[in-house]
Amino acid sequence: MTSSRTAASMNEQICFDNLIHAFPQVKESTSVQQVLLSACLSCDGCVSEDEGQRISQQNLEEINRVLALNKKCDTSKHKILVVSVCPQSLPFFAIKFQLDVPAAAKKLCGFLKSVGVLYVFDTTVAASFSILESQREFVQRYRRKHHDSNAMPMFTSSCPGWIRYAERVLGSLVTPHICTARSPQQIMGSLVKDFFARQQKLTPDQIFHVVVAPCFDKKLEAVREEFYKSILEIRDVDCVLTSGEILHLMEQSKVTVEEVHSAPLDHVFGETTDPGMTRHEGRGSEGFLEHIFKHAAKELFGLDVQEIVYKTLRNRDFQEVALERDGETLLQFAAVYGFRNIQTLVHRMRKGKVPYQLVEVLSCPGGCLSGRGQAEGEGGRPDRTLVQQMEEHYSSLPVRLPDTNPEVQRLYQDWLDGHDSPHAQQCLHTQYKISTQPPSQILNSDIQW
Repeated sequence: MTSSRTAASMNEQICFDNLIHAFPQVKESTSVQQVLLSACLSCDGCVSEDEGQRISQQNLEEINRVLALNKKCDTSKHKILVVSVCPQSLPFFAIKFQLDVPAAAKKLCGFLKSVGVLYVFDTTVAASFSILESQREFVQRYRRKHHDSNAMPMFTSSCPGWIRYAERVLGSLVTPHICTARSPQQIMGSLVKDFFARQQKLTPDQIFHVVVAPCFDKKLEAVREEFYKSILEIRDVDCVLTSGEILHLMEQSKVTVEEVHSAPLDHVFGETTDPGMTRHEGRGSEGFLEHIFKHAAKELFGLDVQEIVYKTLRNRDFQEVALERDGETLLQFAAVYGFRNIQTLVHRMRKGKVPYQLVEVLSCPGGCLSGRGQAEGEGGRPDRTLVQQMEEHYSSLPVRLPDTNPEVQRLYQDWLDGHDSPHAQQCLHTQYKISTQPPSQILNSDIQW
């Protein structure tokens, strides 16, 4: 295994867009495939043996194990299965079910409950928290930029592939600049294992929390040390399954979409006057750039931005947007998707030529809808036709601003004791580290260059 310095150098020469995520999936026969790291975004060999073991347990077989134990053991020892579905996964099911997104969500919920899941949420509420906390942090960083060299630029933190690469390869060049707001997945984990558990008069260890996501890297995020509570011996998210794995579960169950009874998604407060499925701004992800841009324009300069106009630079996955007044550029943000473009950004940063105050970074070209857990086509390339269809389905949903969601505002008070409380800091934020793991501890049996 190469040293971390050599690995970093090698990574900078690799076209990451050609890599394929290949975390374990379940075969038709229920046997589990070998953990392949050959195409993981952590391809410099930064997945430890312990992490590899934990990731290997995140598959359909683990869900079946929990369901089987529930059938055998006393009801007092049952695990309550809770599934949280990322909104970027729902367009995939809409296409596969040949339905619109709201109808597909109800079918998916009905199917999951038919196999033993008790509660099914969508993670939009958690994404709202992540966006709001990112907005607040950006404004704070901007205001201290003249006496804090790490304040600008701020990088978004919702993509685990990007975070792992930044920590293990880029190190102190980048990690101080990453927003500390947790990703929607991990905020949802806190919400389910903390607030929802107390609402249901359950202890966190009585809940088995599954997240359905478009991306394999979310499995790696779920096993991060900071999301494990050693005293209770629990994780915020017990298992991550991709959209494709859930579809495979339906195929294994030999049930057709027509046979599945529709069921509404659940809400953490129970019954609600929620208007239905909504999304955040952005073309296929959670729209961190657009929300932060509009918030910063208003908060810092008193300007109301109604529409954001992107300027394409290298390609569709490297775009920028600027806020101008009287010929002066007040803000300059960039959206950088895919590791080919991330490499360009890193090279510019090393030369001190990054003019942006914020960069929305996502490891998948095209954003979250293109996650290889649902959009992979022949030869490991994204199925562009499928991605385009998913973008159309996603954009059909109405936009709701995070700060107009009454459920979010209520949770800030009832769950977190206010916006700036220690509990809010604990549940909504995290920190990043620079790897000190020696190469000898790296799992390298399946690494391929």
